[in-house]
Amino acid sequence: MDKRISIIIGDITKQNTEAIVNAANTSLLGGGGVDGAIHKAAGKELLEECKTLNGCPTGEAKITKGYNLKAKYVIHTVGPVWNGGKYNEEEKLANCYRNSLLLAVKNKITSLSFPSISTGVYRFPIEKASGIALNEINSFLKNDKTLKSVVIVCFDKNTYDTYISALNEK
Repeated sequence: MDKRISIIIGDITKQNTEAIVNAANTSLLGGGGVDGAIHKAAGKELLEECKTLNGCPTGEAKITKGYNLKAKYVIHTVGPVWNGGKYNEEEKLANCYRNSLLLAVKNKITSLSFPSISTGVYRFPIEKASGIALNEINSFLKNDKTLKSVVIVCFDKNTYDTYISALNEK
């Protein structure tokens, strides 16, 4: 596994990386969980900018300023809702990570924090999601030297332990 990847327990809104990734819904207009926390911490300007983006399809990513966050940018990506794996959910989740990383590099971002996308209210199994996240990030970093640091910010100890376990299996 690439040494530029780290896994921590923390609050994504307080990360010192140049950009943070928002696990958004398709409207990009705020919601619960990570999305709600990021919108609350960034301030109303984030919502105003998001209104100009016309939403975002599942698996895609869009970028805004970070406003009141420590991060200069927010990369918004829409993870899939888990429906038993019958609707290409794994590929859609992989696309979230891949497209967020591509957008970071396109914008010359050198450090990025990810939440555990889709594992909250979207019910994606954390064991599957952690493997997908680590595979996509590691594969991307093999061919990219722009990103100096990618942090996976876990909301709780269970999520952290699952990511560490997935990392140790690589």
